[in-house]
Amino acid sequence: MFQLGKTIVSEDIIEKDFVCNLSACKGACCVDGDAGAPLDKEEAKILKEIYPKVKPFLRKEGVAIIESKGTSITTVFDELETPLINGADCAYVIFDDKKTALCGIEEAYNQGEINWKKPVSCHLYPIRVKDYSEFSAVNYDKWEICDDACTLGTELQVPVYRFVKEALIRKFGEDWYMELESVAKEKFNK
Repeated sequence: MFQLGKTIVSEDIIEKDFVCNLSACKGACCVDGDAGAPLDKEEAKILKEIYPKVKPFLRKEGVAIIESKGTSITTVFDELETPLINGADCAYVIFDDKKTALCGIEEAYNQGEINWKKPVSCHLYPIRVKDYSEFSAVNYDKWEICDDACTLGTELQVPVYRFVKEALIRKFGEDWYMELESVAKEKFNK
């Protein structure tokens, strides 16, 4: 691990390779697991505001859960996240004609209906950020459903941090990302 400003960063994000391979995994990260996408308070507010524009893009099951539980929920650990359909699919998940899970929020964004892409935790995946009072921990989340993404990343020689560059800049800023690139270059030039 190394420190960048007020973040503690796992070396895995510069050492491991990753490129999402939706044709192989079918978007399993959005339908597997036991929790919704982590949100911060501002994102929960944004979801509430944009929901009327996102709703037409969602499946009826997602709309039903959102309208009964809310656009976001608070967990027993007092953390915000997206609600789930039957404890599995994110309520905002939609499927394309190949049964690949996609994000209804991102689809509304791509269609020009909203100007917010999706929760940053989704945009950052496979990186997970845990905020503490003094710093944020930036870690690589290894999950076997993403093995094909690791294989593709290795074939293409794309490290995790480069794959999620846009999201890292969105979360931490351009200067932070440039420092991260410097650390990565220094590490691999040794």
